[in-house]
Amino acid sequence: MSTSIAELLQTRNGENFALHNQYLNPQMVKVLKTIGYDRVYNKAKGQYLYDDKGDEYLDLLSGFGVFALGRNHPTVATAIQDVLNAQLPDMVQMDVSLLSGLLAEKIISYCPGDINRMFFCNSGAEAVEAALKFSRYTTGRTNVVHCEHSFHGLTLGALSLMGEDIFRQGFGPLLPGCHAVPFNDLETLDKALSRKDVAAFIVEPIQGKGVNLPDDSYLIEAARLCNKYGTLFVADEIQTGIGRTGKFWAVDHWGVEPDMILMAKALSGGFIPVGAVAMKEFVMDKVFNRMDRAVVHGSTFSKNNMAMAAGIATIDVIEQNQLLANATNIGGKIMDELSKMIDRYEFLKSVRGKGLMIAVEFGAPTSFKLKTAWSLLETANKGLFCQMITIPLFAQHRILSQVAGHGMNVVKLLPPLVITEKDKDNIIDSFDDVIADCHKVPGSIWDLGKTLAGHALKTKKE
Repeated sequence: MSTSIAELLQTRNGENFALHNQYLNPQMVKVLKTIGYDRVYNKAKGQYLYDDKGDEYLDLLSGFGVFALGRNHPTVATAIQDVLNAQLPDMVQMDVSLLSGLLAEKIISYCPGDINRMFFCNSGAEAVEAALKFSRYTTGRTNVVHCEHSFHGLTLGALSLMGEDIFRQGFGPLLPGCHAVPFNDLETLDKALSRKDVAAFIVEPIQGKGVNLPDDSYLIEAARLCNKYGTLFVADEIQTGIGRTGKFWAVDHWGVEPDMILMAKALSGGFIPVGAVAMKEFVMDKVFNRMDRAVVHGSTFSKNNMAMAAGIATIDVIEQNQLLANATNIGGKIMDELSKMIDRYEFLKSVRGKGLMIAVEFGAPTSFKLKTAWSLLETANKGLFCQMITIPLFAQHRILSQVAGHGMNVVKLLPPLVITEKDKDNIIDSFDDVIADCHKVPGSIWDLGKTLAGHALKTKKE
């Protein structure tokens, strides 16, 4: 077999699905073919994907938030190429590298309060695992509190904080001492922390599954309760951080000062996986408290030079192109214009979010004909209606989007922070067209609905 990647891409082009069906996850192949997402993408630039037919797609998924700068950003690519050209010593292990120090310095400059230490790893889940270990060692406590409907990763420790049962089923027993409380419920959180046996409260400032926003007082009061009872307040900013919500950190919207901030996804620039934990000095000093404990926790590939360079370049691009302001501006317009459709469409119930983390929620209509059609889908599989939105958006308008969570009638938008007014207009016009079609019963879009319901019922029987 040729070792030339260019040659392999040319000679084996189009074998994507056959190879995955044979060697990787055939169920994923089946899903993509069933919903009509089985495209072969050959090129990507910024917020756009291009398939083997030359068709352009607007990506509102962003690799689950990884591509905040869009794909193949030239500044990040140049930074990585500079590292390769420099032929730097990398991952010496018995060494401390310059680029990791420079990235730490840059991230710390954006952190609230007196956070002034960094730990690097390879992913969001690894950052969660580190936070679990650090909080337990720092406090001497074993229990951890998280929120219902949360998502913190799929490794075993992170999975123990998972708020969705479908991800947990069959993988137990999970980490003991992990307890869920309702999101936005300070009274229940107070009771959970008042026993003074909780090491950490780990919370997404805005929940990714459903894009659930906190009340204005929730996070600041949660931090106060943590301080009162000796619990570390850990903000999981893996998806919300690095500009996604129009602030560098989502907690900045509410003036919260966590003990730890977890990050990943966008920090990579879309090239090299990287995760990190920013923390207050006392946490670092407690865990790494002696020279013989200097390597008590680590990660082989963390602080590798290409990842660090990607992180530095990513933050530079956000600063130089004023992407926080763009996320606030374009995201606000998308939410405003979609919200204006609520009075026109029975299925459309609410639009919410911060910056370019947006939820479009649908629900049961009032008119008899539409209610009957809705019930058909909900009986087959709760949350199925949203496929009637995302599939036509993709097939008819070449917009890639996602459902916000299992069993939810919420479409989630995570566009790259570089999207433009033209992209915004395309999003609004496309949603308007698709939602309008959903209100035509019978109609071609409901033929799709019947097909989806049939697949769902068949799956239930298997």
